[in-house]
Amino acid sequence: MITIRKNLVSQNPGDPIQEAPYTWVDARDINRDDISQLEEQYAISSELLADIMDQDEQARIEKEDDYIALIVRLPAMADDCKGINQYAVPLGIVLIRDTVITICQSDSIVLEDFSKNRYRQYPVQTMEGFVISILGRAVMVYIRLLKYINRQKSQVEEQLHKSIMNYELIQLLQIQKSLVYFSTSLTTNEALLERLQRTPYFKLAGEEERDFLDDVITDNKQAIEMANIYSSILTGTMDAFASVISNNMNVIMKRLTIISISLMIPTFVTGFYGMNISLPFMGHPFAWIGILSFCGLSALIGGWTLSDRRNARLVQRSVLGARESGREVRRKKKKKRSLPD
Repeated sequence: MITIRKNLVSQNPGDPIQEAPYTWVDARDINRDDISQLEEQYAISSELLADIMDQDEQARIEKEDDYIALIVRLPAMADDCKGINQYAVPLGIVLIRDTVITICQSDSIVLEDFSKNRYRQYPVQTMEGFVISILGRAVMVYIRLLKYINRQKSQVEEQLHKSIMNYELIQLLQIQKSLVYFSTSLTTNEALLERLQRTPYFKLAGEEERDFLDDVITDNKQAIEMANIYSSILTGTMDAFASVISNNMNVIMKRLTIISISLMIPTFVTGFYGMNISLPFMGHPFAWIGILSFCGLSALIGGWTLSDRRNARLVQRSVLGARESGREVRRKKKKKRSLPD
């Protein structure tokens, strides 16, 4: 859908709202008819439109004969603050004479804010200022979504502390994927912002816009650091939970092994008395009670011998014994030193 807007300008919250000296062509959720209209009416090349439609396209700026084209990475509006899986989409910005054209294959909360004038103190008086305002608003949305993702990660970790299930682990994988998307998009946007400072065909109007661009670069670096920190913490958390799962599996297998070994002795006894030969107590009417009692007692003794508690007590005794021997050795050394020569 293509919407032609006369972007509104207000430097301060109390100032009267005025129309900007340029036209904003807002193209979002575009289809083939919209692409044809952009090619015919605004003479935008099909190669540039194909790059904007590419989900993996990186941020850049290029100069054509009739226009200046930029591609930036914006957080997508779908699932904004509604789910864990967040992602970024490319946004094409074309500057043609007195017209700014934004082209996005989906929707974004950044463009929605500008379309509804939900912004303050952004330098949107010029087309270049409008471009860096979009980048500045995108950084703020990135930071907000990163904090939201971090809160979701903490909630999933609390659930994992209670019970480790596949659903929580899948959620952590989705969070990690979102952090990778955000970190990559912010890194490419940073390269674009730094290039805007020195490119000759993207000239800012005054000191206010240059200061705002510096602030956007600083905020973008902060967002990159946040994404990297959250990603590193999440990687360590997933490694820790993977170790816990592996350890729990080892404990379960150990217990099953102890049970299997403990039941080998009763199985041997019952198998021995199942042979068709003369055996002790075979004529006694209550011999089966003694055999069952012996089998149960042997299973209990075998399980206790191989149990974790007994092994832990043995380890604790050995550690205490090593400490006592070390103390005794130190006492003897002190006595030798205190004796006169």
